[in-house]
Amino acid sequence: MSLETVRSALLWSAAINYGILILWWVLFTAAHDWLLNINRRLIRLSPEYFDPINICGITLYKLGIILFNLVPAVALFIVR
Repeated sequence: MSLETVRSALLWSAAINYGILILWWVLFTAAHDWLLNINRRLIRLSPEYFDPINICGITLYKLGIILFNLVPAVALFIVR
């Protein structure tokens, strides 16, 4: 596999992951009550824990995208 293929795969992976992240954020902000009701029915999550868990999840997901997709892609662009 060539460096160009790996770079392209990492950038596409980052784009797809950022799309998922944006969808999560939009659902969290626009459909907050709906998501809370679904979570209450499925896992009986109290409302005071719902927001911090989602914010932490969004933050960790974003950090994962940066560490596992963008940093390696930038490193491969620097190498060549």
